[in-house]
Amino acid sequence: MELKPEQLVSQLRTGPLRPAYLIAGAEPLRVLEAADAVRAAARREGFTEREVFEAEGNQREPDWGAMSASFRAPSLFASRRLLELRLPSGKPGKEGAQVIVDFCESPPSDVTLLVTAGEWSRQHGGKWSEAIGRVGQIAVAWPVKPHELPGWIEQRLRMRGVKAEHAAVQCLADRVEGNLLAAAQEIDKLALLAEGEVLDVARMEELVADAARFDVFRVIDAAMNGQGAQVSRMLANLRAEGEAVPALLGMVVMELQRGATLARVQERGGNLAAEFKALRIWDTKQPMYKRALQRHGPARWDALVAEAGRVDRIAKGRPRIGQEPADAWVALERLLLALADTKAMRLIAG
Repeated sequence: MELKPEQLVSQLRTGPLRPAYLIAGAEPLRVLEAADAVRAAARREGFTEREVFEAEGNQREPDWGAMSASFRAPSLFASRRLLELRLPSGKPGKEGAQVIVDFCESPPSDVTLLVTAGEWSRQHGGKWSEAIGRVGQIAVAWPVKPHELPGWIEQRLRMRGVKAEHAAVQCLADRVEGNLLAAAQEIDKLALLAEGEVLDVARMEELVADAARFDVFRVIDAAMNGQGAQVSRMLANLRAEGEAVPALLGMVVMELQRGATLARVQERGGNLAAEFKALRIWDTKQPMYKRALQRHGPARWDALVAEAGRVDRIAKGRPRIGQEPADAWVALERLLLALADTKAMRLIAG
């Protein structure tokens, strides 16, 4: 049976650990928290070893042979082991699927398999995921729909011991614009500031005032995730609130330069995981970058960085002759839309 990540987390608090888990979906926060719950349950049950398998260097897939051998190998310290398989694409391929099926047909008593995937749809599954479902659990983080967001927020508020009126919950949902990570951060803040009171709309607005400003980090996140409509909406709010383009541009350039660096590492078959660590990009942010890297190669990232320089010149009143638009906000919007969608690259061409 397919569970929601939150249902899996609840089960893991009381139930025994199963031989295999598949946690997938495009909501990084929900996938990460469910995977963390599996890891925590494994520690409680005496799992002292952990191995991670993922594609590295110029490999497109994990080392399936090494993974299969690890399933069969006895633990070095006679302890129980958690083996993690990370599949950003959600597709293990023919060889990987067979390795997973073989494991599930006769799972070792001292090993639990945790598979996480950053992308998922009904077409991603197959015999390998069905095999996991027979011996373990499958949890899918489907995107939270707008009408579901207040319920998700209310449940998380309860988990943090915060009480809020329905209108106040809706107020917070409107503020975060579907960004679950932003919602989680605001709820953690509310848990510290609410002091046991039942929050009404006025108090909620007071406590999350900063969240009303769709700050540049969220705009960049939306662009990296390919959410062009959200980019335009958030920029309109920032402009209405009196923000200045130069104040935002430094962070935009920083993220574009990070993307360009990662794209070059990926193109030459380097260790992307090590580069994420070197750039201090958190695990929760990495799926966002990986999606953007699928859209743009090094040349495009360099073009985006160059375009950011042009936006800066326009914002400071120094556009070059013949360059339009002269409105820095329009130029910034076109830049971020190009980051969100390859088709929009034509907006910054030339």
